[in-house]
Amino acid sequence: MAKITEAQFWVDLLQKIFKAWAKDQGIRTSPKTWNQHVVPHEKGWAIKGEGNSRYTDTFRKQSTAIRRAKRIAKNHNAAVVIHRADGGIRDRISYAK
Repeated sequence: MAKITEAQFWVDLLQKIFKAWAKDQGIRTSPKTWNQHVVPHEKGWAIKGEGNSRYTDTFRKQSTAIRRAKRIAKNHNAAVVIHRADGGIRDRISYAK
C-alpha cells in the first residue's frame, strides 16, 4: 500500500471515490457480463441478464427457462445461474472459455 505522501495513494483514493459515486448514480463501473439468471416470476420463471432491471423472457416451466438461458450464455461465453423458488441459488453452469 502506498504512503499518504506518495502520488499513487491519492490516485487510488480518487479512483475509489469516483467508483463509489458512479455506482451510487447507477453508472456501471465494471465490464458488462452476459450471465443469465433463471429466477422465480409471477408467471412461473424468468430469465434476467445480470445487472439488468428488465426480464429477458418469461416461461411457465423452469426447465424451459433454463434451456433458453443456456443458449444465450453459450453464445456469449457466460454463465447460467439457476435460482430456487425461494430465490436462493440452486446451481451455476459456466460456458466461459
